[in-house]
Amino acid sequence: MIIRSISAAIGIAIAIGILFLHDTPAYDAMVAALSVIMVYELLSANKCIKYKFHSGVCFFFAIVMPFLSEYSNGMELKYILAAVCIFSMFVWFIAKHKEMAFEKLCYMIAVTILASTCMCCLVALKNLDEVHGVCYIVLCLAGAWLGDSGAYFAGTFLGKHKLCPEISPKKTVEGAVGGVITVGIVFAVYAFFYHMVQGYRGFEFEVNYIYLVIMGLICGILGIVGDLSASLVKRQCGIKDFGNIMPGHGGLMDRFDSVLFVAPFMMFVLTHFTLFK
Repeated sequence: MIIRSISAAIGIAIAIGILFLHDTPAYDAMVAALSVIMVYELLSANKCIKYKFHSGVCFFFAIVMPFLSEYSNGMELKYILAAVCIFSMFVWFIAKHKEMAFEKLCYMIAVTILASTCMCCLVALKNLDEVHGVCYIVLCLAGAWLGDSGAYFAGTFLGKHKLCPEISPKKTVEGAVGGVITVGIVFAVYAFFYHMVQGYRGFEFEVNYIYLVIMGLICGILGIVGDLSASLVKRQCGIKDFGNIMPGHGGLMDRFDSVLFVAPFMMFVLTHFTLFK
């Protein structure tokens, strides 16, 4: 528990430091680094890292994607990049078809696109609004991570019914409900203090608390789905953690599995609905 707490504190400190650099290329570089490490962990989990050329293409895709998110025509460039990368992987697959199963190729393409494009939402969220961009990122990460903490405490004191015992034996229905409610409450509380602080800085706006709470509840559900999905992948790959880069927590995928589901949802909602007006 001590190691886990220290590791979490260091991770939070690094995250805060990166948020202060959100207007610099350092932020995009950090997202790119996270994406590459997550892709590496996913490829290693299914023993795909041995395919050097394909792995290199996957890493290249993960590195470039966050930087393309900074451009107004970045979406078109992303499509082109994805098409070129997939094409080159299939060409090499044809040349090495005796050494590589088609299922492995599909897995490599799928997890690379999933991890990279979803992590790019952390860049896109920042660019949605010059004033509230950082707030959107904080809400996204809170929606992905704090539900797990709420679920832990709710499950510890109230948990009786197993949620998915074959996938994650420790998760309970009561814990899941507690986690979802926790995220909804945290969203509202954070928005209240955020509104207060921004008011002191001279930024006047109204907060749509109804949208915020609903969004928080949905993020809590998506976080559970992301966590269970990652747990299922680990079970079928026969591993306990995706890595050991964060002592006590595992790999980056073990921490960002929920973010991969929450970030795209946040991006969609904040593109079509106004939280602060």
